Amino acid sequence: MHPDITQLIKTLRRESALYIPMAELGVHPKIKERFLGRPITSLKDEVDFWHLAGYDYVKLQPLADFNPDKIGITGEQHVLDDGSLGYNWASEGKGVITNWEELERFRFPAPADFDYSRFEQVGPLLPEGMGVIGQYGDIFTLTWEMMGFEGFSMALFENPDLLKELNQIIGERVVSMFEYFAQNDTVDALWYSDDIAYKNALLMSPQVLQDYFFPWLKKIGDLAKSAGKPLIFHSDGKLWDVMEDIIACGVDALHPIEPQAMDLAEVKSKYGDRLCLIGSVDVDLLARGTEEEIRAQVKHNVEVAGKDSGYVLGSGNSIPDYVPYENYIAFLEVAKHFGRNG
Repeated sequence: MHPDITQLIKTLRRESALYIPMAELGVHPKIKERFLGRPITSLKDEVDFWHLAGYDYVKLQPLADFNPDKIGITGEQHVLDDGSLGYNWASEGKGVITNWEELERFRFPAPADFDYSRFEQVGPLLPEGMGVIGQYGDIFTLTWEMMGFEGFSMALFENPDLLKELNQIIGERVVSMFEYFAQNDTVDALWYSDDIAYKNALLMSPQVLQDYFFPWLKKIGDLAKSAGKPLIFHSDGKLWDVMEDIIACGVDALHPIEPQAMDLAEVKSKYGDRLCLIGSVDVDLLARGTEEEIRAQVKHNVEVAGKDSGYVLGSGNSIPDYVPYENYIAFLEVAKHFGRNG
């Protein structure tokens, strides 16, 4: 198999492509290292994994530290460099920023502190036809994590000015990353991730998201559009109440269509003419199912979403370390089979 980023780009734009591509927000380093048969210690190792596994791209993030002093939030949920989730829990109660004094003391990185060296080094390492996706996110998530979920909720009513200022500081810095992605010729597509829902509902009301989330997504969508690059948006959960808002922000593709929250066929029927859909192979199935069950799920997804382009095969979130290696390999094999043969 040879990578062809143009086929992924066409699919993200719901144009006719030669095959159904594959995409993941993240694959756990343990699985990547077993696949390669060596530790991943360099950018070349990272490129080699995505290439040999059959993806048309390598996903890169700038190096950024939003808590350089490591005060108070070291035990929270976190995202690893490859995009996969750590297992710690974010603060539900009081966060590290609950008043103006704490906000003024907190040392945020400046946009100039972000390290884009991997984007500058990756070009010569790419096999012919392979592309690059620039990814970052969590403006909304970082805002509530720094305040604590309860603190964020109370601040909506008791201290909205503080909340707005914190959201502005985080938003400006993350958007600066997407300005870089949009302007950099190495980057073929943009991927913004920020969970705004869980399997039963939105985390906050649509109005709160319209105040503190969607304006930032719109800025990123405008950057992508001006650069002529597709924009992928990731959020877990049940998104029905804000699907029109997501589309209005200029999102081209929605990931991961979490199977326990939204039915892929229903999303395809209602929004497939305006959104490419990515994912929807249940992570729990990948973790505990049989190879035959995985095969049946991939076949089903291709049948309901992949016949007229606008669908990319992938998991319903990412590939964590508790997915058995054999199941991941089986998933890759059936995804390539049905993606090319229907």
